[in-house]
Amino acid sequence: MCLAVPGKIVGVQEYEGRRMGDVDFGGVVKQVCLSYVPEAGTGDYVIVHVGFALRRLDEESALASLRLFEELGLLEEEFGDPWSRAADEAGATQEKRT
Repeated sequence: MCLAVPGKIVGVQEYEGRRMGDVDFGGVVKQVCLSYVPEAGTGDYVIVHVGFALRRLDEESALASLRLFEELGLLEEEFGDPWSRAADEAGATQEKRT
């Protein structure tokens, strides 16, 4: 399932002529294109879908949405467990980690 998920911009930079941001989704930080929200900056919350920030969102609404997504298990479905995912990407198996 693809969700439009709220996240907090923790850094902004230019990459190959595009405005990009590091966005924190409850502990998982991903790089996101900020071209559609040129007014957004560090500390702002944005709604992100398939790597693009679509609009700014107030903090209260963003945190309420994140809590609901977490309760429904949608954040783990979308992002997975970051520690397990990092280990998988590094080629570690469950047996090696225990």
